[in-house]
Amino acid sequence: MKKLVLVAVLVMLVLVMVAPTASAAPPAAPPASGGYWYHVNYGDTLAGISWYTGVPMQAIINANGIVNPNWIYAGQYLWIPAYAPPGPYPGPYMCSAYHTVQYGQTLYGISMMYGRNMWSIAQANNIYNLNWIYAGQVLCIP
Repeated sequence: MKKLVLVAVLVMLVLVMVAPTASAAPPAAPPASGGYWYHVNYGDTLAGISWYTGVPMQAIINANGIVNPNWIYAGQYLWIPAYAPPGPYPGPYMCSAYHTVQYGQTLYGISMMYGRNMWSIAQANNIYNLNWIYAGQVLCIP
């Protein structure tokens, strides 16, 4: 019985030593043009990587075929695709002016400055909460 256990332990030890190990080098680039490899560090999350790189989380998930976005691990390489954000003025709206929001300004105040309805400004800029604009945001004034 002792010989059988000893043989089993030796076989397992040999298998562990012979088993291929994972390489730390990033895999070859995917065929899509543009992008780069990101090395996942301890404590990274997809949301954090998305914020850091400026690429939407869904684009990273799609580029890497991630099934569970909550399961990434340190040492993993993720392909970060090239991403051009959509223009801030989607839709059929013709902008008569562009306004950069200053600290303390409200959508109502901006609409009064340009003599426009604040609802039309919100619709032209895909704003769903009229109270949520921020300093530095560029608004299309229809």
